[in-house]
Amino acid sequence: MTIIIHENALTYEQSKELSRTFGTPEKNQNHFRIYAEQVDQDKLKSLSDKWQIDMNVLPETFDPTNVKLVISDMDSTLIGIECVDEIADMMNIKPQVAEITEAAMRGELNFEASLTQRVQLLAGLETDALQKVYDERLFLNSGAETWLSGLKEQKIAFSLVSGGFTFFTERLQKELDIDFTRANVLEEENGRLTGKVKGSIVGAQAKADFLQELCDQLDISLNQTIAIGDGANDLLMMTEAGLSIAYHAKPKVQAQSNVALNYGGLDKVLDFIG
Repeated sequence: MTIIIHENALTYEQSKELSRTFGTPEKNQNHFRIYAEQVDQDKLKSLSDKWQIDMNVLPETFDPTNVKLVISDMDSTLIGIECVDEIADMMNIKPQVAEITEAAMRGELNFEASLTQRVQLLAGLETDALQKVYDERLFLNSGAETWLSGLKEQKIAFSLVSGGFTFFTERLQKELDIDFTRANVLEEENGRLTGKVKGSIVGAQAKADFLQELCDQLDISLNQTIAIGDGANDLLMMTEAGLSIAYHAKPKVQAQSNVALNYGGLDKVLDFIG
């Protein structure tokens, strides 16, 4: 079994405790790996929480040297905001919308119904507000650019899939040179939002279907993919992938993912590859 320690340097005490408990940490580029016959996951989590260092065990079915596609959620994963909440802030209804968003991400609400409800509340807002959110509120999560450039260097395709909106995914695609994107289209009329989504909603099943569609298009298997997300609507997609990564995620997502990043940035995803 392979333990990934997502840290560039370890203290003497950390190295000593890891060696005594699991085996000798070996430096691998900018992180450490331990090759062990058995791993006490509870002990590993305890040390991870104690030191606030991400440490994960790679699934034995996953081949880190044969990754061809990484697919990621957008809101609160690639970027540090929930776009729908920030749009709502332009109408002074952010708390009301954010409460629905949070419940949906925890898996307490049907995602499609919750999105319909939130978008209805945006009816009448001038579409200029979307650009304001992109320019003034949206920011990439830590390590995002290093992560994406690292994937390009290794010729690994990257896809952004979102239960949010194409207004943001399309602009991020151009800005970051992203290979594939899919998201919901906000309906507009006379320069204002109508409060509706055009076409079918990109929910949990649609995300999983998009992953399979990309595998077919690239002629690769699901086991050659990595999926990363933070909310309950990412779980179907994540379950299908060769490796599922919970990124600063809700408890339900952490419980059902292969591995988790709770302390480090998105650049730590590269530790799982190669």
